[in-house]
Amino acid sequence: MNTESIIASSNHQEWPRVSINGVPLDPQAIALEMQYHPAETREEAVFLAAQALVIRELLEQRAAYLGVDVFPQADETDEEALIRGLLELEVAVPTVDDQALEQFYQSNQERFSSAPLVAARHILLAVAPDDVAGRSRTREQAVALLDQLRDNPSRFAALAAQYSDCPSKAQGGALGQLSSGQTVAEFERQLLRLDEGLAGQPLESRYGFHIVLVDQRIDGRQLPFELVRDSIQAELGERVWQKAVVHYIETLIGDAGIEGIVMRGAASPLLQ
Repeated sequence: MNTESIIASSNHQEWPRVSINGVPLDPQAIALEMQYHPAETREEAVFLAAQALVIRELLEQRAAYLGVDVFPQADETDEEALIRGLLELEVAVPTVDDQALEQFYQSNQERFSSAPLVAARHILLAVAPDDVAGRSRTREQAVALLDQLRDNPSRFAALAAQYSDCPSKAQGGALGQLSSGQTVAEFERQLLRLDEGLAGQPLESRYGFHIVLVDQRIDGRQLPFELVRDSIQAELGERVWQKAVVHYIETLIGDAGIEGIVMRGAASPLLQ
């Protein structure tokens, strides 16, 4: 449940004296709840914890009023089952139509393409990530090797065998075919942008500096809408659901008698 957009504030006493429709909030419950709401200050954590407990109490009171009775599913507490049943009963979620799905697809096409595939070789000059002086020297060595390869790229395998600190040196530095998620992130970001041929600069990673030669590059292709439609529908459906739940909670707040903490609520009351 996403309640981040619900704002709470209270007075500055150690434990706010909060009541919800006449039901007082136990300060000990606030103290226990604080562990789930890390914040920059203790005061903020107190208020966030109190806010969460107010929302929970409102949901439980509403469920009791309506007589909600739900059997818990696997790994679900009685309280979680009760709130789930209440939300299923009372929160109407608009359907995301095909037009909205296609519009999202067209506006985010970079998200819906397959990753490029790169066949590459490298020469790794290893150096510890926290060795500042060593990194400076190693980069200079990498640049010098790169200059040699610009004049004679055919020496790549020989220089890999001589200088590389990666086991791939036994195969002339060959890394095979790489795509997204197959190497460390900082190296991958640079590698997958390279064109075929010798990279113009050494690539830096946590392991050191890489001199890279791309033998082949196959660019990613745009995935058709039909292939990603279900994933878009799931994502947008979750957004709509979260927005509807937040509005429902704000409506409960607006309809309740809450003392000791100020929370934003919707103006229109629930139908009884």
